Amino acid sequence: MITRRTVLFLGLSQLICWGISYYLIAAFGEVIADELGWSGTLVYGGFSAALIVMGLTSPLTGKLIDKYSGRFVMSAGSLLLAIGCAGIALSQSVLAYYISWIVLGFAMRLSLYDAAFATLVRIAGSDAKRSISQITLLGGLASTVFWPIGFFLSASFGWRAALLVYTGFALLTLPLHLAIPKERFKESKTAEDLKSAAFEKLNLTGRERIYAGSLYAFIFTLLNFLNSAMSAHMIAILSGLGLAAAVSVWISTLRGIGQSLARVGEILFGGRLHPFKLTILASSLLPLCFAIGLFSGEFLATAFIFAFLYGAGNGLMTITRGSLPLVLFDNRTYGAFVGKLLVPSFLLSAIAPVFYTVIIEQYGEQATLLFSVALAFVVFAASLWLKKRYTYKLAN
Repeated sequence: MITRRTVLFLGLSQLICWGISYYLIAAFGEVIADELGWSGTLVYGGFSAALIVMGLTSPLTGKLIDKYSGRFVMSAGSLLLAIGCAGIALSQSVLAYYISWIVLGFAMRLSLYDAAFATLVRIAGSDAKRSISQITLLGGLASTVFWPIGFFLSASFGWRAALLVYTGFALLTLPLHLAIPKERFKESKTAEDLKSAAFEKLNLTGRERIYAGSLYAFIFTLLNFLNSAMSAHMIAILSGLGLAAAVSVWISTLRGIGQSLARVGEILFGGRLHPFKLTILASSLLPLCFAIGLFSGEFLATAFIFAFLYGAGNGLMTITRGSLPLVLFDNRTYGAFVGKLLVPSFLLSAIAPVFYTVIIEQYGEQATLLFSVALAFVVFAASLWLKKRYTYKLAN
């Protein structure tokens, strides 16, 4: 059973861990490049290196959580987050900078959503769905909270001092992770227990398990690619479309508000909404938001809508990333199997910050958003196909 205390502690840890790691580059990337005289590609390449490490260590992390619990794994993540942030703050060379990002990449895989989701499933099995939604409420506000904090600290004390403050934040998550229970759920055996489950489980095997896993991996690989790109460049895209830098920062924080409000709606009204249907709803918002974003330079209101809708769609898709495997696959091997499926998403998303840097520099922000519309539409189409194929199998 997952207690409210566990949900609150994991929610707080996700707010901090996302804010000081995944969203770090958007707050400090440009000022690091300017001060050190490095190219944008070189600076953002550090974030890409971290995402590659996330991908390579994903199966191992899932196995460790399945075997030893999230207390051990996520606590190690807290310590490595502190080392990575401090390393970037003290970097004087490209080599030291990249080593620090590599450490931070491993730390992110040990401490962010996928580790937290696997931890909750290890404790509660299929009953973890509601808790998965709840911890993302605070986690979704990470950019809203830490982008302004990062810009304020950098402007007031310099980016190196700001990252040392981030090191302190990382250490604050250690007691939160040490409080995670170590127990493992026991699979329901009685007909009454199975009947009370939120959703019927497919527990696919053989060729169907491979097909469903491939489709799941495809959807969330493209989604993580977009998320990585927007985490690194949303502020720069809005600035490039003609908005003032300060305005772009504050508008971009609506992403986090959109994420959390959408998740509140899912908790209040979507408890009985099947993960297949939630995936369709969430993925439909993504091509729409990028299309609206094309007009951000002309109409300020469209920039607000773009950031908010992107946050809402991405926020709901984060929930389905954790809840779809509860329907499709065996919960007892959740961490290890989902860890393997997410490897391509981390590896491809590693390319996104540098790839989007090139698109922005060569073709401009409008072309970048048009490319994002196309990519988001593919995510939506794949989600439709997933629902069609496996809703039919549930009915039969």
